[in-house]
Amino acid sequence: MSSLINSDFEDFAGSKDFKAVLKTKLDSKKYQAVLKSHHYETELLKLQTELVDLQHWVAKHKKRICIIFEGRDAAGKGGAIRRFTEHLNPRSMRVVALTKPTEAEQGQWYFRRYIKELPQPGELVFFDRSWYNRAVVEPVMGFCSEEQYNKYMVQVPEFEHMLYEDGVIIIKFWFSISKDEQMRRFNSRLSNPLKQWKFSPVDKEGQKRWDLYTNYKEQMFSKTHNSFSPWIIIKTNDKKEARLESIRFVLSQFEYDGKGQSNSTILADPNVAQRYHRMINQID
Repeated sequence: MSSLINSDFEDFAGSKDFKAVLKTKLDSKKYQAVLKSHHYETELLKLQTELVDLQHWVAKHKKRICIIFEGRDAAGKGGAIRRFTEHLNPRSMRVVALTKPTEAEQGQWYFRRYIKELPQPGELVFFDRSWYNRAVVEPVMGFCSEEQYNKYMVQVPEFEHMLYEDGVIIIKFWFSISKDEQMRRFNSRLSNPLKQWKFSPVDKEGQKRWDLYTNYKEQMFSKTHNSFSPWIIIKTNDKKEARLESIRFVLSQFEYDGKGQSNSTILADPNVAQRYHRMINQID
């Protein structure tokens, strides 16, 4: 592998020529990684342009859109949300990431604090975890009683059906990550001083209780996946791919003005973004 020099930037007429130069300078593996990164950045910008068009349409037609991101720790939910919202107008978009309930909230109806965060007409709201904490995390970690869990599982489909009837559009993502990839990302966080805050004792316990987590996850899917509020499984071992395909899925659900003008593929790859079915092959 040799270094790029000034003449390398002078002798090419466009990206095709520059790629040819790069190919002579880099080994095959590095060259493919550069091309993949370039493709990702190019496609992301195109899709973010489409998201801006979608937001205009949402505001114009007073739509209320709620996009839920659930999944195991380190599955890439936060990173995906940042790419969704990076170029959106903050006046008609919010990210909701609630902390644990206060003592007062613990004595209230479970859904009350989430109702306050639902979208207003013309607004997009992104939930970085949601009321589905009680479906998986809380019972796995012992943060709720069996009675609370059972009551919640009966109420959540009814709650979402009421929202559907009232015109709230809910998109539910489950970001699916393998156990080995989750551990690799945990180790990466621990070795990076800027990311250590992302790792908590609950994350560590999640690895230990992987099978229990899986059991509750499957119960959640079987009881809360339906025609008006389906679960969409996003495979996230490749986090960049997951970001692009989750954006594509959202865009594919709406007929907004200017759809497809970015010349990017709008339909999500079914090998990455799949509607839940009990027979699909899941990586987590």
